[in-house]
Amino acid sequence: MRAIPRLVIGGTSSGVGKTTTVLALTRAFRARGLRVAVFKAGPDYLDPTYHARAAKAPCHNLDGWMMGKDAVLDTFARASQGADLALVEGVMGLFDGASATGEEGSTAEIAKWLGAPTLLVVDASGMARSIAALVQGFAQFDPALPLAGVVCNRVGSRGHLDLLGKAQRTPPILGGFPKEEALAFPERHLGLHTADEEVLPEGTLDAWGARATEWLALDTLLEHARAAPALAAPASLASTASSRCRIGLAFDEALHFYYEDNLRRLEELGAELVRFSPIADERLPDVDGLYLGGGYPEVHAAALSANEGLRRSLSEAHRRGMPIYAECGGLMWLCATLRTLDGKAHPMMGLVPAEAAMCERLQALGYVEVETQERSLLGPAGARFRGHQFRYSQLRGLDPAREGLYRVRRRRGGEVTREGYAAGNLVASYVHAHWASNPLVARAFVSACVEARERRAPGGPRDAGR
Repeated sequence: MRAIPRLVIGGTSSGVGKTTTVLALTRAFRARGLRVAVFKAGPDYLDPTYHARAAKAPCHNLDGWMMGKDAVLDTFARASQGADLALVEGVMGLFDGASATGEEGSTAEIAKWLGAPTLLVVDASGMARSIAALVQGFAQFDPALPLAGVVCNRVGSRGHLDLLGKAQRTPPILGGFPKEEALAFPERHLGLHTADEEVLPEGTLDAWGARATEWLALDTLLEHARAAPALAAPASLASTASSRCRIGLAFDEALHFYYEDNLRRLEELGAELVRFSPIADERLPDVDGLYLGGGYPEVHAAALSANEGLRRSLSEAHRRGMPIYAECGGLMWLCATLRTLDGKAHPMMGLVPAEAAMCERLQALGYVEVETQERSLLGPAGARFRGHQFRYSQLRGLDPAREGLYRVRRRRGGEVTREGYAAGNLVASYVHAHWASNPLVARAFVSACVEARERRAPGGPRDAGR
């Protein structure tokens, strides 16, 4: 058993300021000299980039539906190693999740599993005594989830915050944030922008940390965090396996969405991850396989299209049988063309014979369960895993009913469709998979890369008879 001081930051709904609160707390506690581990409940890729910037450490997703309880607890324990405090941002509203009638996939579920004191973030703009009705509803909805306190966001003044504190006594209001448009985070079609230096300067991070120090009861929050009960240590914290293969990881402004837990699993299986830029690098690095995550290829379509050297390098790698696994944005990059909202068709890598076309409206959102229909680099036919979709594009030119590698069942509604594309050692789809749902998939991918490495080695099958 290990003591891990921790807090879960939930909200009354999306958009109330959970990300801002976690970011501000992270910077405030780091200014006190504490090491902060950061987490995001649910499948989101964008909020974790903010927390990673604030903590200067990776942010791990904790998703009850995709990962299951054991994997959530194991990931939390591993990623909290050496930290003085762990902060977990919730998803949507505190009790929102994969179902309208249960807590599966919700912030509340994660908080219970972690035994973590929970803060409720409320958008208190234009509110006075009504905050008591709102907070009491959340506090009494599930007696098994006691609330440690409330953070009031977008308050009008100190006087307003004092008024709210008089209206709501238990659980207590532990501070709030004034509305400050100058420190707001810009958004676009998938939500927040990725938190790079241009979008989120260090000065903004420090400013939010200063606001937390000034406006929040940090000592009380830390007392709550340190009162959390001990958790079981993960089954093993052994060092990663010796290097068995090298996997190229597409990572730049265009493609960079990955679950940290997926990357950790690959490394523990002996994969060395080698980052490369689909925009800037004219050749692939010396690797045995490729993992192409999601991102914003539509925003950088012209730059991706102009990289003819990488297009030739990638085509040659595919011709040689290199394992290539792509998700969402990675799939779009591999298509023959990417058509942006202005109607322009940008030539892409050409490994998937289809056009990825951007649409004005959302095309898919939600959890899915996948079953492969034939053997692939992800393992034998019938391999099952869980994932998530969030996209504004659609594929044109493929017949999913005939060519789809995946049989996909939507968590909400149960609709079953075919999706995904496979050709040789290439697998590409719109599904962001979480391999905690089936660790054998990650193992199969690494094994495929090891086999590709052996084929390339002097004296290997590829060189036999030369």
